[in-house]
Parts: sequence; structure tokens; C-alpha cells
Amino acid sequence: MISRTLETTLNALALYAIAAVLGVAFFDQLVNGELPCPLCLLQRAGFLLLAIGPVMAVARGPRAAYYGVTILAGLAGAGFAMRQILLHIAPGDAGYGAPFLGLHFYTWAFVVFVVAIAASALMLVLRQPDGEKADEAQVGAAAGSALGRIGILLVILMAAANTLSTTLECGFATCPDDPVTYQLLTPSGS
Repeated sequence: MISRTLETTLNALALYAIAAVLGVAFFDQLVNGELPCPLCLLQRAGFLLLAIGPVMAVARGPRAAYYGVTILAGLAGAGFAMRQILLHIAPGDAGYGAPFLGLHFYTWAFVVFVVAIAASALMLVLRQPDGEKADEAQVGAAAGSALGRIGILLVILMAAANTLSTTLECGFATCPDDPVTYQLLTPSGS
């Protein structure tokens, strides 16, 4: 069994991990000019959904239901990533985008979603049951800690940045399958 304070801290650290994953993808987009495809955008949305459980655990104290939300979001995100993996599994297919540490981002996304699902399941096994009385002062202190607040803020900032970027890339229409320009920043007729 792990303490509620440690459980809340681990959820805060999960928010940093999710923000880091989104930050790396966003950095690649801005620095290397690799605009995300529609499936890439769905995977980013999957990571934002993945953050809901840890945000709730940090803000309100951990609950078993929050891990269920994380597992469901992880399954959706893993499905988006697996769809893209299967699109590029044919021999000779170079895949979409440049590889990162030998694998494409969508393959890394699948791995991270599976790890998040496994970590959530492990937390369900190791945590104190919701019916047991936790020291509310400890949980409240952990939830109100700078670590938790900054983790939540980072995820919110990544969500806002990705929303703005997606709007600029796709405009108010369907996103192109192989984007090469930001639709709202490109003069019409170009």
C-alpha cells in the first residue's frame, strides 16, 4: 500500500510526463516544421484526455475512478496510435515524419499510452481502498503543493498551445491528410 500523499505526488509527476510528451511533439512541430497530421492531432488529444485522471487526483485527492478515466483515455490514445502504425507497416513505407530515437512519434505514443495504462492499473493495485480513511490534511497538502499546481498549469498551457496551433494549421475546415502549411497563416490563393 502506498500513502495518499505519495499517490498524489505520483499523479503530479504524471502530469509533468504528459506535458513533456506534448512539449516534445510541439517542439518538433515548431523547430523542424513537421506539422501534425489528423491522426497525430488525435493522439495529442488522447494525451490531454490522459491528463484528466491525474488532474482530478491532484486537485481533489486520488480516487479509483480517476485511474479508470486514465485507462479509458489510454485505450483511446493507443487506438489512435495503433491506427497510424498500421497505416505505415507495409514494407518500404518510410512512415510519417522523421523518426525520433529510431521510432516515429506515433510508435512512441503507442508505447507511452500502454505504459500509462499499466501504471494506472498498478496504482489501482497498490493504493489504499477508497473506503479506508486517509489523512485528509496530508492529501490536501499534496494536492495544494506547488508540484501539483505547476503540473496542472503545464498541461493547461500545452492544451492551449496545441489548440491554437491546430486552429492555425487546419483553419475552420477539415485538417489536410499531409499538412505542409498553416491554413490561417497562408494568404488565400497561395
